[in-house]
Amino acid sequence: MARIKRSVSARKKRRVVLARAKGYYGAKSRQYKTAKEQVHHSLQYAYRDRRNKKRVIRRLWITRINAAARLSGLSYSVFMNGLKRAGVQLDRKVLADLAVNDAAAFADLAEVAKKAVAA
Repeated sequence: MARIKRSVSARKKRRVVLARAKGYYGAKSRQYKTAKEQVHHSLQYAYRDRRNKKRVIRRLWITRINAAARLSGLSYSVFMNGLKRAGVQLDRKVLADLAVNDAAAFADLAEVAKKAVAA
């Protein structure tokens, strides 16, 4: 029985790793050993940050809503509480979009929230 030689599959494996490492700085894009390590780390970062991205985007929405609410004389927490009491069911994504693109509509929502908190 003939022995199995790894030449073709080993080269393909290295070629794939070096292709993924294209654009990395220095040895990380040229030497297989360091490239393999960096690609492994990069894939871990990508996996982790796909989840962290959702947190970061939510924080951005909250920051935008807070900034717009303060222009209307409300804090973020009071504004959100007022909307909840008034029965307005808009999520943070939509509220942040209104805060950036339609200040008049956001101001109307702020008035609704003020009335609901006062009542």
